[in-house]
Amino acid sequence: MTALTHAPTLSTLSGLPFSKGHGTGNDFVLVADPEGVHHIGPEQVAALCDRHRGIGADGLIRAVRSKDLPEGAALLAQEPAAEWFMDYRNGDGSLSEMCGNGVRVFVHFLIEQGLVALAPGETLTIGTRGGVKKIVRTAEGYAVDMGPWEFIFPAAARERGMDSLVTARGLDVPRPAVSISMGNPHTVVALAHAGELAETDLAHAPVVDPVPAHGTNVEFAVPSDPLVHNGVAEITMRVHERGVGETLSCGTGACAAAAATRFWAGDTAPNDWRVNVPGGVVGVKFFPGAGGAEHVELSGPAVIVASGAIA
Repeated sequence: MTALTHAPTLSTLSGLPFSKGHGTGNDFVLVADPEGVHHIGPEQVAALCDRHRGIGADGLIRAVRSKDLPEGAALLAQEPAAEWFMDYRNGDGSLSEMCGNGVRVFVHFLIEQGLVALAPGETLTIGTRGGVKKIVRTAEGYAVDMGPWEFIFPAAARERGMDSLVTARGLDVPRPAVSISMGNPHTVVALAHAGELAETDLAHAPVVDPVPAHGTNVEFAVPSDPLVHNGVAEITMRVHERGVGETLSCGTGACAAAAATRFWAGDTAPNDWRVNVPGGVVGVKFFPGAGGAEHVELSGPAVIVASGAIA
């Protein structure tokens, strides 16, 4: 296919091959740029991600060898195996530290492009602005060690069980929330039932007070009743992403929502979680990481749906 994009800002990218992929509906434009020769600026990213006049996506992922990008070269000193770097931009062109669904789609894209070989059960190490990530190919898709999670305002979260208030259209009063870093910032709100979740208007950005230093993604989560079935806890969530708006899925957001709900549920909450998002289902698992920090694993599918060239 050929993208019918005619914005003048894209003229320097004319003829550049791209693919379109998604992970549980969180969709991306993907470009292979192994030597890092293509500069794709914020306005170009926004034009490509425009759903009416561009290809349309929640974000853009450029596949570049780590040695050819300053952020990637710095990571190679820490992890020489991280040959590839996921250069990720939000749909408005702004930089993002991490994208959990994007990581899976990125690795699937590398495989589809013949840039890496990865059999089921094997692990690939990549670089991101959120640090080095290790991805295992599974029978159902990919599982990513997302690294450790942490509270953004730890003292308030542990003392009060919340650290901020979130105001959103469709909710009658501001709701308590807790802010969690998954390499990128999230603020999680627990809602009482599915009706509240459906009525929340995420076409407008929720207001978070206090807001983390670099802004935040906001998740609204409803725990299942009962929360745990056969050892697996389950929640349903929606998300408003920085620089994008509401998306069908957010991988780091699913991890943050599970971490927050697990925190609120107390010490008896399990380590295995099922997170329902509008675009499908992802798995979240908590496990001990190196140095004693608790890590989070995100698992789910990745799909490439189309390929073409920028017009």
